[in-house]
Amino acid sequence: MKVLWWVVFLLLGLSASLLFISYATPYFHPETLPILPFIGLFYPVWLLLTTILTPIAIWKKKAVGYVGLFILIVGIKSHLKVIGLHFFTPKPAENAIKIMSYNVRLFGLYDENALERRNNIFEFLRKENPDIACFQEFYHQDQPTSFETLDSIRSILKSVDDHQRSAYNKIGHRNFGIAIFSKYPMIARGDVMFENQGLMDFNYCIFADIVKNQDTFRVYNVHLQSIRLSEPGKKEHPSLMDRLELGYSKMKQAYSKRSKQAERVINHMKTSPYPIVLCGDFNDTPMSYTYHQFNKRLNDAFLVSGLGFGSTFIGSIPAGRIDYIFHSEGIESSGFNAHNVEYSDHKPISCNISIRKN
Repeated sequence: MKVLWWVVFLLLGLSASLLFISYATPYFHPETLPILPFIGLFYPVWLLLTTILTPIAIWKKKAVGYVGLFILIVGIKSHLKVIGLHFFTPKPAENAIKIMSYNVRLFGLYDENALERRNNIFEFLRKENPDIACFQEFYHQDQPTSFETLDSIRSILKSVDDHQRSAYNKIGHRNFGIAIFSKYPMIARGDVMFENQGLMDFNYCIFADIVKNQDTFRVYNVHLQSIRLSEPGKKEHPSLMDRLELGYSKMKQAYSKRSKQAERVINHMKTSPYPIVLCGDFNDTPMSYTYHQFNKRLNDAFLVSGLGFGSTFIGSIPAGRIDYIFHSEGIESSGFNAHNVEYSDHKPISCNISIRKN
């Protein structure tokens, strides 16, 4: 029994130490301390272990328990980045615009039940009826096709304008990319080009200046660097160590690329003459350098009106909240919702926005 208690106290010391280190993750560029993003990635694990084990250690009157309590209190600011505490949803303003961001995973193109997946997404969009929808991993095939998406989305959302960027595959005349659909006119649109962006690189950023009545605002839709863990390495029969090394290498490279892509987007946002809404799949958690670069300049709609942990990724590797809607001070948001549907490996997110009147 004595050995068991020592294991508990040792585990608390380890988890509390790693939790404390993870607080620094958002403030260091991934290339400065490459191991730091990985410690920050497991922040929820360190937090859970420390929260559970700290009261036990205090009950047993062990000093490590008070150290754990101190580290938990010091990190309150960090905890509030990942937990939404808004239990009541106010009614949206009369002029509110419903905006949605959704990584649709190609509408289930490669699934056995692809048409069912696609139709479920269509039905969901018909039900939610967003005024502006930003899609990542958007897919459409040139006509004629038995897996039509583009015209259906335009019809379902009753959009008057849309903007897309995609990689074009001549085999099958297929398009893979991102898109913005709007019920209101777009008076300008464009791309933010990432460094070394190739034809088959599906991570993009696009924007559109949208007008509703007398209000003009800019919407960015971004899909930051994916890790692509499923892509095979060079070895035909890799060992467990080979797979771990490959995974570490891919994640390290992705962290670095996302930080550079975020810098490109932020520099472009600085040129916007209008209030900004930024939607997308960041492939990064709130305890990351990339998230922090946006969060210190824009408001996270989830933290303004969300509740709970707001997890958005539901794939095979639990990654928590990696999809976001941000907005500038010139915009108000309410009613954030991470919709509990599983038609993709991401949950769709939405909120209501309105332009602040001076």
